[in-house]
This record gives sequence, C-alpha cells and structure tokens, in this order.
Amino acid sequence: MSSWLWPTTADVGMRVFAKDLPNLLLDAAHGVQAYLVSDASANAINGHVRHTGEWTVSSEHNKHDPSFLFLAWLDEVLYRAEVHNQWFVDGSIRVDSTPEGLVTRAHVEWVDGEKIEREIEIKAVTTHNLVVREVLKEEVVQSNWVDVPSFEGPGWYADVVFDI
Repeated sequence: MSSWLWPTTADVGMRVFAKDLPNLLLDAAHGVQAYLVSDASANAINGHVRHTGEWTVSSEHNKHDPSFLFLAWLDEVLYRAEVHNQWFVDGSIRVDSTPEGLVTRAHVEWVDGEKIEREIEIKAVTTHNLVVREVLKEEVVQSNWVDVPSFEGPGWYADVVFDI
C-alpha cells in the first residue's frame, strides 16, 4: 500500500444566501475576497484604480448543475487574483442556460492584485459538503453554526468548504 488517508482541519466553510443564482455567485465572490484580504487592504481598496472586464465562466463537469457552476465561478475568482493579479471588487452577473450548459457572464470591476495584502491563502474550492440549491417560498434552511443565521425562502443558498 502506498497511500493513506488522514484527517485534516485545514479548511473553512462559508454559507451564502441570495435572492437568485446570479446574486449567490456575486455574494460568494465578495465573501471569498473578504475572507482573504487583510484589514489594511480592505480599507484601501476604494483608493485603487478600478478596471473593468467581462469574465465568462462555465463548468467542465456536470455542465447543467448550478453546484458545478458555483465551483467554477469561485475557482475563476481565485485564479484571476493569483495568476492575472485581477482582484475582484464588484460586478453584475447573468447566468444563461444554454444547450451546452450553464454559463456565467460577469461584468466585473477589479483592482491590481499585487496591491492587495492577503492574510490567508485558499488552496482549493472543494466539493466536500457542497450544497447549492434553490430554497422555496417559506422553506427554512436551518443553521448548524452559532454565527450563521437561518434563512427563509424564496431564494438560493450555498455551503462550500475551502482548503486553506
């Protein structure tokens, strides 16, 4: 035998609530960036020059599943920050359902990522305990955590775990 499994606590979870899938993606991107950025950089972001662009994202796996689109979107936000130094600040998102699958078209605002001090690094967005789903009217999503509120539909919610 040449491989073994061992438990790890090197992760953090995030729950996101929004009125619809596009806003769920937008709020998740804001949540990721808020988690990564230092307090000093968070306070200085408004002083940086903002750039704009369009990011188009789709999933390579289960192309019609919103969960995989959610993962692909968060991977893109992290990739743009790490590889292209495009630190996502804000945007507007549209999700299109095409015969080829779900596609996110985002008009984004970003700042130079080299000017952003990070306090932590996310190694990966995982599928561990991943939930992305629509919540029906008057349906309640209970929270298992003291600091996370419960949510009543209609809307969308996601639970995602990051490997840090």
